[in-house]
Amino acid sequence: MIKHALINPTNELDHKKSFNLRHRFFSVALLLCASTLLSSVSHAAEVRTLTLDQALEIADSRNRDILKAKEFFNQVEGKYVEERSAALPQFTITGQVARQQDNSQGAIAGGLFPTLEDTRSIEVGLSQAVFTWGKVGAAIRAAKKGFSTADERLRISRQDTRRDVAVAFYDVLLAKEQLDIAKQNLAQKERHRDEAKRRFDAGVATDYDTLAAEVAVQNARPDVIRMENLVRQAKDRLRFLLAVEEDVDVQGTLEAAAATAPSYDETLAIARKHRPELAELRQRKGIAEELVKIANAEDKPRLDIKGGYGWRHLDVGDNHGNGQAWSAGIYLTFPIFDGLKTRGKVAQAESDRRSLEIDEQKLSDSISLETRDAVNAVRESAEIVKSLSGTVNQAERLLAMAEKGFELGVKIRLEVEDAELNLLQARGNLARARRDYLTARVNLDRVMGVLGEGKAAE
Repeated sequence: MIKHALINPTNELDHKKSFNLRHRFFSVALLLCASTLLSSVSHAAEVRTLTLDQALEIADSRNRDILKAKEFFNQVEGKYVEERSAALPQFTITGQVARQQDNSQGAIAGGLFPTLEDTRSIEVGLSQAVFTWGKVGAAIRAAKKGFSTADERLRISRQDTRRDVAVAFYDVLLAKEQLDIAKQNLAQKERHRDEAKRRFDAGVATDYDTLAAEVAVQNARPDVIRMENLVRQAKDRLRFLLAVEEDVDVQGTLEAAAATAPSYDETLAIARKHRPELAELRQRKGIAEELVKIANAEDKPRLDIKGGYGWRHLDVGDNHGNGQAWSAGIYLTFPIFDGLKTRGKVAQAESDRRSLEIDEQKLSDSISLETRDAVNAVRESAEIVKSLSGTVNQAERLLAMAEKGFELGVKIRLEVEDAELNLLQARGNLARARRDYLTARVNLDRVMGVLGEGKAAE
C-alpha cells in the first residue's frame, strides 16, 4: 500500500501531461481545419459571374494578344522617330587629346622639324541632309504607314479575341446545360428505382425490376461526373482568354431568335471592304513600295551640309598655339559603283512587294471560301434549331405517357427507357444546336470583319 501510494501520484501526473498534450494536439488540428474551411469558403467567394458583354469588356483590357497588339504601337512610333531623324539636323560634340610621334620627319629634315606633336581640341559639329534622292522622304512615309498597320493588327487581335471569348462563353453555357440534363436523367433514374422498390414491397414487381433500376442509376452517374468536369474545363478556357486569376462563371442563355442569314454576295462585299487582314496587307504593300524607292536611292548622289566650330590647342616641339577653329561646306557624295549592291537590294525589295500582292490575292480567295462556309453554317444551324424547337416538348409528353402507362401496367420498361433516351437526345441536340447557331453568327461577323464594330450600312 505504501509503495502504491508513492507511485500513484507520479502516474497521475503523467496522465495529466498526456491529457494536456492531446488537448493541444486536437486544438491545433481544429484550428487547421477551421483555417482550411475558411480558405475554401473565401476561394468559393472569389467566383466572378459574368455576362457576355462583361466578359468581352474584360478581354479587351486584359487579353494577352490584345495587349501585344497595343504594344506594337510603341514599336511603330519608335521606328517613325528613327526614320524622321534622318531629315533633322544632327549635332555632335567631339573632344580630342592626342600625342603623335613621327621620327621620319626628323630624319628627312635633318632635325629641323619636331618629331613630337600634342593636340587638344573640342568641337561642335553640324550635319544636315539637303538632297537624298527621295530616300529620307520615302523612309518617313513608310514609317507613317506603319501606324495604319498597327491599327489593323489591333483590330485583328480584338476581333479574334471577341470571337474566342464568345465561343468559350457559349461553351460554358452548353456544358452547364448538358450537366443539368445529366442530373435530371440521374434524378429520373433514382425515381424509377424508388418506384421499383415500392412496387417490390407491394408484391407487384420482381427482383429483376429493382436490380435493373439500380443498374440504370449507377450507369447515369458517370455522365454527371463527366459533365461536371466539362463545365470546369470550359470555365478554365474562358478564364485563360480573359487573363484573370479568380474563377469565373457565366450568366446567360443559349436561346436566341434565329435571323435570316445574309446572302453570300452581300457578305463577301462587306468582308472585302472591312476585313482588317486585307487592310493590313494593303498598308504593307504601300510600305514595300517605299522600301523599293529607298533601295533604289542607295547608288544615287546626295548633298549634305556639314560644319563645325570649336577650340584647338597645338604643341609642336617648343612651339605652342591655341585658338578658335571652324569649318563649313556642302558635300556631294556619289557612289559611282558599289559592286552591284544597290541592284541586289532593289531586286529584294521588289520581290517583297510582289510577294505581298500574291498574299493579298490569296487572302481574298481565302475570304471568299470562309464567307461561303460561314453563311452556310448560319443557315444550317438555324434550320436545325427550328426543326428541334418542338421536339423536346413532344419527347417530354411521350415520356410522361410511357411512365403513366408503366404504372398502370400497359407499358413495359423498355418503352419507358426508349422515351427517356429520346428526351435526353432531344434536349442535348437542341442545346448544341443553339450553341452552334450562336457561334456561327459570331464567326460570320468575324469573317465579315465587323465583329464588335457594327455592320456597315453600305
